[in-house]
Amino acid sequence: MARLRTGDAVSALFMKTQFGSDLKAVAAVQYPFMSTVAISFRRSIAATARHNPLAATGVVLVVIFVIFALFAPWIAPQDPAAIDLPARLDTPSHAHWFGADELGRDILSRIIYGARISMLVGSCVVAASLALGLIIGSIAGYYGGGIDRFVNVVLMNAFLSFPGILLAIAFVAFRGPGIFNLVLALSLGGWVGYARLVRGQVLAAREREFVEAARALGASDLRIIVRHILPNIIQPVIVQAAIGMAGAILAEATMSFLGLGVPPPTASWGAMLNDGRAHLFDAPHLVLFPALAVMLAVLSFNFIGDALRDYLDPRSRIEAGL
Repeated sequence: MARLRTGDAVSALFMKTQFGSDLKAVAAVQYPFMSTVAISFRRSIAATARHNPLAATGVVLVVIFVIFALFAPWIAPQDPAAIDLPARLDTPSHAHWFGADELGRDILSRIIYGARISMLVGSCVVAASLALGLIIGSIAGYYGGGIDRFVNVVLMNAFLSFPGILLAIAFVAFRGPGIFNLVLALSLGGWVGYARLVRGQVLAAREREFVEAARALGASDLRIIVRHILPNIIQPVIVQAAIGMAGAILAEATMSFLGLGVPPPTASWGAMLNDGRAHLFDAPHLVLFPALAVMLAVLSFNFIGDALRDYLDPRSRIEAGL
């Protein structure tokens, strides 16, 4: 081992002497497999971006919104709750790039902080709905019979008979505004779509040969579902989650617009739209920029969901040349 390490050190020193400070060339010679994988990964990303520029645009926008959400205190030019009445309803300028609202608060700073609420609520709603949908859909699809009939006919149809946003409004009106109550309200009806998708996939997968083999070897139902069925049906669920993220962001903006989101003075895109609708004609920038933020966030996740659907479908990949 010592001799091998000494040889590697001598080889690395020789390569450094030959290539100078070009560590990429040294890594390519020392670890050709890693270099090949990295090159292949870069080419795959470039090919995907070239064949689907909308997906690349969506990824860039999502990264920007995530950066806004994580580093809002360092990115925002001003305090989003700071009131400056002399700057009330100012148009976009060097002092306020996106203008100021009816209380003189900087709109750009409030949009950056509003990305925190949208990303947090959207991701929590999708995670909670997905977890609940996976559990209920897997149980209904795997066991079938009376359990499946009860879940599919009674439980799911009962939730689908009411509009999801109406259930959320009623829940928040009863419990009061707040992030936790908002996530619970939006998850209350959001799990049904995931449960129906998972149920259909599990119904098709439970009769496959690998499931029968695991059952014949004495594997428990939990192990069969978790280790054998779910990994083979996760692709459409991921696509549904990406598209559901767009719906969750739009639902959060709707609830905030109705005054049932996070309480003021916390910045939220929907609350900004509600505050600016009274000045739609004399100060349209109060509505324009928050609406543009909501639109870009929803479009970006829709682009990513469509790209994932095409990428995970082998036939679509062949047609696209990927």
